[in-house]
Amino acid sequence: MELSRHEIREAYNLISPYVRRTPVIDVEPGTLGGTAVLLKLELMQVGGSFKARGAFTNLLTRPVPATGVAAASGGNHGVAVAYAANRLGIPAKIFVPTVSSPAKIARIRELGADLVVTGDRYADAFSASQLWAATSGALSVHAYDQRETILGQATLGLELGEQATAGLDTVLVPVGGGGLIAGVASHFTTDVTVIGVEPHGAPTLFSAREAGQIVDAATGSIAADALAPRQVGELVFPITQKYVADVVLVSDDDIRTAQRALWHALRLVTEPAAAVGVAALLAGAYRPGRGERVGVVISGTNTDKLPD
Repeated sequence: MELSRHEIREAYNLISPYVRRTPVIDVEPGTLGGTAVLLKLELMQVGGSFKARGAFTNLLTRPVPATGVAAASGGNHGVAVAYAANRLGIPAKIFVPTVSSPAKIARIRELGADLVVTGDRYADAFSASQLWAATSGALSVHAYDQRETILGQATLGLELGEQATAGLDTVLVPVGGGGLIAGVASHFTTDVTVIGVEPHGAPTLFSAREAGQIVDAATGSIAADALAPRQVGELVFPITQKYVADVVLVSDDDIRTAQRALWHALRLVTEPAAAVGVAALLAGAYRPGRGERVGVVISGTNTDKLPD
């Protein structure tokens, strides 16, 4: 599957009335490690994460039946689909596993979706959502492995490219199922080096790249509700093989350190998954070269916990 920049631009124009053009900030050396970085503050997106882009792209480009939409999620995708459905007046049924953050569960309910908490991991919730979609006729909106979802997430890359007026050499992107990094990489292709970041406890894309094929991966991490599906997506994997330069891993302690650094230095409250790019810089999992212009996607803020 390939996405053209023309398609990405069309999607961007379509969803622009419903999502925010989230800001970027330049952070000087010494604030978040030894290099200057450009942070893409997608935690300020409607619904609290980048997922709104893919949700609106699905609901605005695919026929939606009267029974509405169904989605499975670790949390953020569920919030995004619930938000988009609420905004567009569409019924939504959202399935989440028991590891989902209470803050995300509460937000889904606040948005008026019918919420089902089932199973211990994303795969369990996904199976339940697929069964509901098949029996009810609802439109299934996949969290990451669907063309429209990846296309929506690609608009973040387009936006970041426009905002990085001094240019970018590298962008660090959190990885779960891979929809975000596949979208961002589809926009930048070979013009910018795209690096994925995952927790050691949930190395979904890392494991697939090592094996040369999609494989089951561990799902134990403080970022498990957002970055721990069992496998990377089937549509996602070939895109990342072509356009993603590397995937690096960070520990849960590294993630906590990054969350604290973002809070104390910039007063940004991030969920664990959103802090992995900064964690990679602070822990040395990714070491920029001299003068390298680095962007970091801060992907979401759906948490009810302030860092220590």
